[in-house]
Amino acid sequence: MTAATPTPAPTAACPPEAAAPAAHAVPNVPYPKTVRSFVRRAGRTTSGQAKALAELGPRFMLPYTAQPLDAQAVFGRRAPLVLEIGFGMGETTAHIAHHRSEVDFIGCEVHEPGVGALLKRIGELGLTNIRIIQHDAVEVLQQMLTPASLDGVHIFFPDPWHKKRHHKRRLIQPPFVALLASRLRPGGYVHCATDWQPYAEQMLQVLSAEPLLANTSTDPALGGYAPRPAYRPLTKFEQRGLRLGHGVWDLVFVRRHG
Repeated sequence: MTAATPTPAPTAACPPEAAAPAAHAVPNVPYPKTVRSFVRRAGRTTSGQAKALAELGPRFMLPYTAQPLDAQAVFGRRAPLVLEIGFGMGETTAHIAHHRSEVDFIGCEVHEPGVGALLKRIGELGLTNIRIIQHDAVEVLQQMLTPASLDGVHIFFPDPWHKKRHHKRRLIQPPFVALLASRLRPGGYVHCATDWQPYAEQMLQVLSAEPLLANTSTDPALGGYAPRPAYRPLTKFEQRGLRLGHGVWDLVFVRRHG
């Protein structure tokens, strides 16, 4: 997570002072031919994470394949299915899955310490409604998840790629959002959150431009941003940032019917 530009911290959502998308157009940067949902990070796997990988990985990790995923067979039940892209160390993922036991979750993360950390939390909490795919989420969406197969997508605090010349590496871009929208069932949602104001503005513009999606935020005072849904917990970093007056922006869009 990155430090945000200081802005007054609200109780729910914190719209930028100049939130109108037209006033903050996305830079005219060409998109790369292939967008990846991750960047490789260095990190050491702890003994506890390694143990979780060895003991729980075979049960809770799914191999990447080029075949459609049968979620009912994987989870042993028919339930709403939510994809989380880039779950980091998995604390938020485990919290949400623990409190939304009626929903099944698939988490995509390539960072091995993060995968091990989430497996450890799965074991500690006795969770059964999470599966992990240690692979690029873009390819998972393209190959393993069929159209209208998801009830939700979570993308929390993706890399903002601060420098202008790196904006083309940001995950939330029109081609990727179109792919996401195609995998959502009508009424399904995509929930993004960021603590970097310029990226929040780009997210709002890109999501608003996707014809299959509709913004759930209808309060003009919020500038198109959504109050933080109750299921998303505040991280320690986020709580510290809010105390310092930093902003955090949630965006929740739903797949249109018809």
